[in-house]
Amino acid sequence: MKKVLLLVAFIGLLSAFAPQKEKNWMAIGDSITFLDTRPELTKNRITKGYMTRVVEKLPYLKFANKGYPGWTIKGIADNINNLNLERADFYTVFLGTNDWWTNLPIGTYDDYKNATGNATAYGSYRTVVDKIRSLNDHAVIIFITPFQRTDYVDINNIHSTIHGDYKPNNSGVLLSAYADAIKDIAQKEHFELVDLYYKSGANLTNAVNFKRMRDPKTGKYKNYKYPDYIDIPLNPDKDDYPYPIDAMNWVYDGLHPSDKGHQRIADMLVKIMKKY
Repeated sequence: MKKVLLLVAFIGLLSAFAPQKEKNWMAIGDSITFLDTRPELTKNRITKGYMTRVVEKLPYLKFANKGYPGWTIKGIADNINNLNLERADFYTVFLGTNDWWTNLPIGTYDDYKNATGNATAYGSYRTVVDKIRSLNDHAVIIFITPFQRTDYVDINNIHSTIHGDYKPNNSGVLLSAYADAIKDIAQKEHFELVDLYYKSGANLTNAVNFKRMRDPKTGKYKNYKYPDYIDIPLNPDKDDYPYPIDAMNWVYDGLHPSDKGHQRIADMLVKIMKKY
């Protein structure tokens, strides 16, 4: 009996030190995902994205970047058979912020349940999930809700601006409603969930440290904290870029995660993925 116990212990010890089998990860998303290994497109406001940070912690993972700037869940669903998705062990779906800004109708869980098509966010998620399941019915599916966002000003084009989610889109819907829909599907399907919207620590008050704007009365630049800057107009032809480096906190341009933001995403993903 003693020899058997020693043998079992020895086998367990060998297993503990055995190399982890390589696993594949398809990361589906928008520009936040796309920028992972492209810091030059952010004027080097980031050094690396969340996927690279995850595989640094879990080196047995090999990821494929399926991020498409400006795309919505509908865009992904409409093109799902043209994205060269392959069989993988993990699929992350990280969308929602562009859905909000482009006024994509959210729909209801019935659209997801009944696979009503890509006219709504719920229906589009079903299309994407069906594709994933057709590739690997045993894959780990992880949904990621969007970060809360403040006023976006494109770092490469100051003329491109979008107000923060402190007010609704043109359809009268808040970004939180899209986050809630993503959570709803994940919970009902028993998918893993990285809830950036509610649990990352990022919010409207701390997304950036400040926004540097001209004081309307004096014309001099001043660092405004949220919400003091939301009604101050930006003149893109005359004003400086409003988010200098020291304004960065969770995001660097009001929307896209900074290194700090990407690290938080990675940490939340690693906590889930290492279980598998």
